[in-house]
Amino acid sequence: MILLLLLLLLLPSTISGRLPGKCSLTLGRDEAEISNHYRPGDYLIGGLISATKAWFLQHSFHTTPSVKVFLKGPTEHWSTLSFYFAVQEINRNPKVLPNITLGYSIHDNYFNKIITSDILLDQLSTGETNVPNYRCGKQRNLLALLEGANSDISIQISTMLGTYKIPQISYTFASDIFSDKTLYPFFYHMVPKEGAHYPGIVKLLLHLRWTFVGLLAPDTNTGERAMRTLNPMLLKKGICVVIVQTFSEEASRMVIKSTLFQRWKQVNVFVYCAEMSSFLQGLYLIHKTAESLTQPVVGKVLIIAALWDVSLPLLNNELSFQYIHGLFSFLIQSHDWMKFNFQIPYSATEQFARWSFNCSHTKWGLSVKEWRRCMEKEKVNTLPKEEIETILSLDRFSSHDAIWAVARSLNVAYFSRSKRMEVKHGNQRGTPVLEPWQLHPFLQSAQFHNSSKSVHLDEKGVLTADFDIINWVILSNETMTRVNFATLESQGAENFKFIINPDGIEELNWLNKTFPPSQCVESCRPGAIKVARESEPVCCYDCVPCAEGTMSTQEDAEECTKCAEDEYPNEDQDRCIPKIINFLSYQGHLGIILASISLFLSLTTGFVLGIFIKFLETPIVKANNRDLSYVLLVSLLLSFLSSFLFIGKPSKATCFFRQTAFSIIFSVAVSSVLAKTITVVMAFLATKPGNRVRKWLGKNFTNSLILVCSTVQIILCSTWLGLHPPFPDSDKNSQPGEILLLCNEGSLTMFYGALGYMGFLAAICFVVAFLARKLPGSFNEAKLITFSMLVFCCVWVTFVPTYLSTKGKYMVAVQVFSILASSAGLLGCIFLPKCYIIVLRPDLNTKEHLMIKVK
Repeated sequence: MILLLLLLLLLPSTISGRLPGKCSLTLGRDEAEISNHYRPGDYLIGGLISATKAWFLQHSFHTTPSVKVFLKGPTEHWSTLSFYFAVQEINRNPKVLPNITLGYSIHDNYFNKIITSDILLDQLSTGETNVPNYRCGKQRNLLALLEGANSDISIQISTMLGTYKIPQISYTFASDIFSDKTLYPFFYHMVPKEGAHYPGIVKLLLHLRWTFVGLLAPDTNTGERAMRTLNPMLLKKGICVVIVQTFSEEASRMVIKSTLFQRWKQVNVFVYCAEMSSFLQGLYLIHKTAESLTQPVVGKVLIIAALWDVSLPLLNNELSFQYIHGLFSFLIQSHDWMKFNFQIPYSATEQFARWSFNCSHTKWGLSVKEWRRCMEKEKVNTLPKEEIETILSLDRFSSHDAIWAVARSLNVAYFSRSKRMEVKHGNQRGTPVLEPWQLHPFLQSAQFHNSSKSVHLDEKGVLTADFDIINWVILSNETMTRVNFATLESQGAENFKFIINPDGIEELNWLNKTFPPSQCVESCRPGAIKVARESEPVCCYDCVPCAEGTMSTQEDAEECTKCAEDEYPNEDQDRCIPKIINFLSYQGHLGIILASISLFLSLTTGFVLGIFIKFLETPIVKANNRDLSYVLLVSLLLSFLSSFLFIGKPSKATCFFRQTAFSIIFSVAVSSVLAKTITVVMAFLATKPGNRVRKWLGKNFTNSLILVCSTVQIILCSTWLGLHPPFPDSDKNSQPGEILLLCNEGSLTMFYGALGYMGFLAAICFVVAFLARKLPGSFNEAKLITFSMLVFCCVWVTFVPTYLSTKGKYMVAVQVFSILASSAGLLGCIFLPKCYIIVLRPDLNTKEHLMIKVK
């Protein structure tokens, strides 16, 4: 006890300090006394407010310590009024705490730890002096303490209150360290934890394409924690933090290193991890940094990473915003706060509070306290509801909702205690008296946390909230207006849905305000990817076009992707478009030309066949086996018609028949030509005396030869159709931008085997005809066959490499052309000279003429 008394006697009432220099941020130097707003009640709720910046005279132990403070900023009386309005509503509500009145004892700690210690001693001392555990004279018992201090002071409060198990309820944003219930078992927070909105800051930066930013924070524990949390979070999303700066409250003339600032001139956006006690110092730092440059840079934007209302500090200061384009701040959505636009002037609010709450007391150290009840004059009762709502909106309804949550928990605890006493003592029960520690089970319930309209527990039991993003626009006359820019809608697990407010965008357009860029380089267009530069931040990169066949649809893409098989990149390589279906169709020019040629040659073949039938008894038709000519002409006619199987969209039927039909028909045609050639040779040999070849001459030999040669091809094609039949297929990769519809041959071995067998017959035919080319003129058909087979072989020898080097419809066109060309070669070389004689030179179509030539 003696040590405690000595400690209290040594507590100084002031701390050394100094005023800032130019642009001093000082809004007034009013002299004030440390005050306490007090109202008695059955249960007392303590309030510790951090609302007013102040400085204290340095003093020595040679004089009596001063109890006066000198204000550096406005005394935010609306914080006190929020407490009063909440307590007033509760005491007037018959459904909450009937026959029980709530009292309050409210202090402002001026952001000072020494003042905080004295306030806590005052709150914990039930008697009239600041001596805990000492009861003398009038007494009051503290049920719970509501506080809105920063983390360092909250820890100080928790250390002192924990001894008495008094609930500590924070209505501001607390650090993660308070989640440890083993260290802070009696700490409760009514709003999400510190940094809950940081993912929203990332979403805002990404939405506005601000990927090159600076990080600014005071050199406090809270500032350091914010920077440690934000920095990796930003880097993970590809946002580069190239300027990191801390500052102290005393360093009023400090500026960001000019070399760093000059190097990264592209940094137009700073994320400011602000604290209430040093908020304006950070703005002053940006102002002085921009001013110190040789060519001052305008258009800087500050994103304030704090969740308290910055309205009054921004609207009530002497700071120049010459070099600041605008600011963004975050606020918990609460009631309909946007309809309130500070209709009550600050001076009127201050005057109203002083007039209504004339209850300050002066005391220090071990002095006896003068408990004077706040007058709460009748003017408060007649205050218009709109003005009350405006005052509460300044406090974001935080302390108001917190007091209501405590009242509801007290109501449940009181009646629960009352029922237990009734069961134990019957009707003779006394009035239940609750101790602070008996309130803890009820403060841990979900009902307590969900009592606020602004904050709620998510599915994991973590406090979360929706946030409004406010854009503070600096106008040309350096005045300021606020725009509700966007909303962060909580999706749980620190995930937010970013929703732009259309009315806010419309208002910004009306104000003709655009956001400055904050990037190292311009974004890579869709169709290109970014490649990092060596020894520079990842946000500084070069843009490289996507490789052929790939595309990227987003700006600043990390990699290019391939389109689906039925799509291909457009010329700019920024989207996929459907591939064109391609095949040898009757609508295309190539298909029309080939079909026309095929039809013409078919008609020509039919015409030749008609001539041969009409003049079948003439010597030139009879010569060299008339039936073989008919077979050859019919097979040529079918070969011309078979080309129509290759034109048009491939189907199951056309794919199944076209190659085999072509192979068999051509085998019959070549077999017929071979039979004609052999017949010519045998006929010449038969004219020689004593030669036995004559007995082989006749229809049986030629028919057998054709049948045998064709049967081999029929067997080969039948095996092909039985084992690996051709089928319709598509090729999506060979030609860019096209889907090639084709017939898959099923087995290339069988295809080239059938083609090779046809070539084998043609080669034999060519060799035999070549050997027989010098036979007498009456048998000159051997010369015609030789020339026709030369054309035939040249076409098909050329066909193989050409066929392999083409794709799609051109591959089919090459085969159709080869069929038509080779067939036309046989028709033209063998039959057109004969048709010329039959039609135009009938005088030569006589047996005598042939006999003369023989002689």
